[in-house]
Amino acid sequence: MDVDAAKQLGAALAMGLGAIGPGIGIGLIGSKAMEAMGRNPEAAGTIQTNMILAIAFAESIGIFALVIALLLKFV
Repeated sequence: MDVDAAKQLGAALAMGLGAIGPGIGIGLIGSKAMEAMGRNPEAAGTIQTNMILAIAFAESIGIFALVIALLLKFV
């Protein structure tokens, strides 16, 4: 295996594995937020605000994985 193939494989693994965690996390966040809103509709505004903040934090991990994958691919 030459260096270019190893870089391509590393970039693919970094992005693929780096997207699994945020995907699962966002799914769990959405699921629990909908459950909480169903149990207590009066708190929907607060729950939604906290849900959006938590999704942004989870998504930042995916963006970090993308940056690492791009660095592996082009540097």
